[in-house]
Amino acid sequence: MTTPQPGYSNAVPLSQPLYGASLGDAVRRFFKKYATFTGRASRSEYWWWALVSFIVITVLQSLAFITGGPGGVSADGTTYEGPGAGYLIFNIILFIYSLAVLVPTLALLVRRLHDGNFSGFFAFLLLIPFLGPIIIFVLALLPSKPEGARFDA
Repeated sequence: MTTPQPGYSNAVPLSQPLYGASLGDAVRRFFKKYATFTGRASRSEYWWWALVSFIVITVLQSLAFITGGPGGVSADGTTYEGPGAGYLIFNIILFIYSLAVLVPTLALLVRRLHDGNFSGFFAFLLLIPFLGPIIIFVLALLPSKPEGARFDA
């Protein structure tokens, strides 16, 4: 067994939630547990990843808008209605990013629901327009419950 390195919480096994996770630990665990739907995830693991993902998406959308959003002006001064090349390129990158993190994000959500002692099937609430995402948001905010340990592998 290796000794834990300062600044990295490898003392907690991946099968257990890491309470009080730092940003780096949360992102590392997110990618290490890419498609693991069993077990639990702490609030800090879940919300640090939500913040990172929100920032990445916001930056890519901003770059898409800045580099060629609809309604631009060409070099000769005429306006055009269609999107520019930068808009398409950054939206393609955003689409690829979204596909790459779709499964691990759903897995993290299921593990977060498990930590609150809810079934992972509650993730299907996301399919209900407007109300479903609000319910999931509230459930993700709830504190951990010791009874959620029944979901540990």
